[in-house]
Amino acid sequence: MNEEIIARLWMERFSKALQFIGRCTVGQGNYVYIVKCAGEKYVIRCSTERGAYEPAIYWLERLEPLQIPVPRVFAKGRFEGYEYLILSYLEGKDIGLVYPQLTTEEKREIAREVVAIQNRVAALELENLEPDWSWDLFIRNMLERAEQRIAENGYYFEVEKVERLRRCAGQFEDYFARIKPVAYLDDISSKNLLIHNGRLSGIIDIDWMGTGDRLTFAALTNMVLLDLGYATDYVEYILEEMQADEEERKAFLFYTLLFCVDFMGERGMQFLDKRVEVNERIVDRLNGIYDRLWEEWQRVQGGKENGSKFL
Repeated sequence: MNEEIIARLWMERFSKALQFIGRCTVGQGNYVYIVKCAGEKYVIRCSTERGAYEPAIYWLERLEPLQIPVPRVFAKGRFEGYEYLILSYLEGKDIGLVYPQLTTEEKREIAREVVAIQNRVAALELENLEPDWSWDLFIRNMLERAEQRIAENGYYFEVEKVERLRRCAGQFEDYFARIKPVAYLDDISSKNLLIHNGRLSGIIDIDWMGTGDRLTFAALTNMVLLDLGYATDYVEYILEEMQADEEERKAFLFYTLLFCVDFMGERGMQFLDKRVEVNERIVDRLNGIYDRLWEEWQRVQGGKENGSKFL
């Protein structure tokens, strides 16, 4: 995929020449470009996978009536071996790019808006739910995936860190059993949540929907901020808006550890023409985050690991 293909695609679809084409550096499963035509900006997403954007189109159409700031679909199709999706451009930058400049009040207001949006998303009726859906299965699969990736990518990290979480998951057996298949936006941590002039301006790259405990979106955000070396006060504001109780806050801490080993598993992986960077500095940083989270976990649990049926 290159800019020449994007230019030909646009000309064939709209019979106009583009004024600007720029590839986005983010995105692992797609080629993403920002283009400009007649003074207006658009986003073009491309993939070699057939039907790659059917889920995104489906969710964008369902979310728009909920007054959620998502892009509009301008065109879709297939061109020179690529599936493509052309979307409206939303002004703003990923929250991770502007986070250090946000004030306390701006973070509080963004947290309020995000939780309000999640509340609206939760009202969506889910279709085609797997008949064997359960939240503990989701947790089990996350742990297995992390363990498998750590092994396949060359054991930069210790799989014992995953085993340790398996041994600790048992105390949440009743909690996991109570989790219902409720929809939530699960990938709005440091990316996909756009901020403009200190305010939430849009949500992008909605290729799927989380189903289950929406505390995981807060935990993912927590893990991302820790990985970036940023303060996590924004996450605390989210938990306050969600009115998380003591049990939920324990689950939140467990989920953060879960995402920590998930991050470890991604290091060294290849996505299209990009390889997730891994080096000694990154390994030390993630191990340090895990160790600090584990110390907090031990403090909350009184220094005990609980038995688990997840073994």
